[in-house]
Amino acid sequence: MSVPEAVEHLCGLQAQTTTSWYAGLWTRLRDFTPDQVVDLMLSRKLVRIALMRSTIHLVTDRDCRFMRPLVQSVSERSFAGNWGKNLPGVDLDEVVAAGRQMLEETPLTFAALSQRLAERWPGRDGPSMAQALRVYAALVQPPPRGLWGHSGLAVHTTAEKWLGRPLDADPSIDTLMLRYLAAFGPATPNDAGTWSGLTRLGEVFDRLRPKLRTFADEQGRELFDLPDAPRPGSDVPAPVRFLYDFDNLLLSHADRTRVLDPQRRTLLQPTMNLVRGPILIDGFVEAAWRAEASKKAAVLTITYAARAPKKLVAHVEREGRELLEFLAPQAGTKEVVTGE
Repeated sequence: MSVPEAVEHLCGLQAQTTTSWYAGLWTRLRDFTPDQVVDLMLSRKLVRIALMRSTIHLVTDRDCRFMRPLVQSVSERSFAGNWGKNLPGVDLDEVVAAGRQMLEETPLTFAALSQRLAERWPGRDGPSMAQALRVYAALVQPPPRGLWGHSGLAVHTTAEKWLGRPLDADPSIDTLMLRYLAAFGPATPNDAGTWSGLTRLGEVFDRLRPKLRTFADEQGRELFDLPDAPRPGSDVPAPVRFLYDFDNLLLSHADRTRVLDPQRRTLLQPTMNLVRGPILIDGFVEAAWRAEASKKAAVLTITYAARAPKKLVAHVEREGRELLEFLAPQAGTKEVVTGE
């Protein structure tokens, strides 16, 4: 697949970090280079915007316009339960209209937007008003934020201004759920709800039932999938794969035991403020990794859940060396080590 094809197949990559999600594309695509993403972001073909679960995702320009209206209720629900409580009696329509004009004139950080809104509405909570823009104005984070090898403040403007086109007027939730299954099926409506943050999806799946195949999992729960979706048998080998810290594979199902045994969750707990990425061995999280790099040296540390055979360790380390070469090609020395 090309980068846009892969991003659309996954219904976007969770991308609230600035760059860790590049590894999610590296582990999925042949001959992937960061420049491919950089070029697409600069040409506005890829954007970062709050979508599923009201978290930042990397999506194509057309998926931005398609998906954002469908998950609007998720952001509204989150806002009402948090920031909205700080704005009693405030006319949100006026705030959003004024903030939209500010952001479309010049992309701003939330801090700067908060200050300008507070000046317009003295005595009102500026950060809460800025969050109202995030919810009701569909804000994207334009580059250089998110560009490989670059740094920049998280500034915001509206998706319509950045893309030069309005959001879709009548996107189909049925289409979104079919695409979810194409990426993450077989799955339950509850899985789709965990992935998206949306509720009452059982009604959607019942409506789609004639187009789908159904199965039962080990607990007897009904699973849905596309009729022609690939479903490899249990005897098909699954190669070692290094995932990134917020990889879609771990966040797109209510039941994560399909890839993560509860006893393995401690592997992914942050260590010294460093978040570790999962490593799939035969399709399950059995190890974790973290990388530290400078111009002089780069080290990738692998932590196993249990003692692993030497042959398997060699395989994991070989994949780790390739990842380290991707992450830190300019480092003078590169080393893959085993940690605790």
